[in-house]
Amino acid sequence: MTINSLVRDIIKGDPVAVARAISLVENNSIEAQDIMRGVFPQTGQAVIVGVTGAPGTGKSTLVNQMITQLRADKKNLGVVAVDPSSPFTGGAILGDRIRMMQHSISPDVFIRSMATRGHLGGLAKTSGEALLILEAAGKDYLLIETVGVGQDEVEVVKLADVIVVVLVPGAGDEIQIFKAGIMEIADIFVLNKADSPDAERAKRQINALLELGGKEGKAPKLVETVATLGKGVDQLLSEVEGVLRSNDEETWIERKKQRLSWMLKEIISTKIYDEILGNVKDIQFNDYVNMLYRKETDPYSLADQIISRLSVKS
Repeated sequence: MTINSLVRDIIKGDPVAVARAISLVENNSIEAQDIMRGVFPQTGQAVIVGVTGAPGTGKSTLVNQMITQLRADKKNLGVVAVDPSSPFTGGAILGDRIRMMQHSISPDVFIRSMATRGHLGGLAKTSGEALLILEAAGKDYLLIETVGVGQDEVEVVKLADVIVVVLVPGAGDEIQIFKAGIMEIADIFVLNKADSPDAERAKRQINALLELGGKEGKAPKLVETVATLGKGVDQLLSEVEGVLRSNDEETWIERKKQRLSWMLKEIISTKIYDEILGNVKDIQFNDYVNMLYRKETDPYSLADQIISRLSVKS
């Protein structure tokens, strides 16, 4: 299959072509760039909802219930679920895909699990490319679930139109999470497991903290859910639609431009990194490390020396 025919099949919404394209991009295949060039003109129309939060908050169960509700509303869905990779083997147990298996047979739902492969920020390195491929395939609603994240792992803001941050009562994170970046990126907070005995206290604490700040003086909404029972999911999706309606067209255009800016910077950074280290053989790199160990030079001077090769080459 040629790249052109693969791109045509993606645009037709063929799930086999979509899966193959994501695999090629994920594995950094030589065809990946041509695929992305082909699909990019067809992107930019889908609503992208990022679901993030600490481990154990019930993100996967919540996303599973969101899929059920959105399917009932006749939405054409794409889902990217990110799972952690082992730092030792590089492998991942793709548990999120298992939880969502009941939806995988639907022609209107495409679910892809991706391993972080050491990438930080709660996402896989090629999550953005996977979303673009799904957009080109005609999906009108995309959900991206991050791996369990901490206070400052907020990469999802670079990809999503609406950010949902999931909390649970009694875990200590209802206050801890407000200490850093996640407070700033959330459009909606979800207090999951709201049938817990600690839920009312957690709700009061969160509301009190939300009153202290918010984006441009407008505090994010707080929605209570019991994801295992599907309770509160309809209200959550209603709030998502509310966020989408709350900003004028100019605001959304600027937000999408910001996402494209982040994407471009990431691509440039990756290309420069690959170009520079591509000219340094492993044995030579090990020699550099030995030089540092012997204190024959410092890492800053050595980095400048390696980078200067790119300038000479160009």
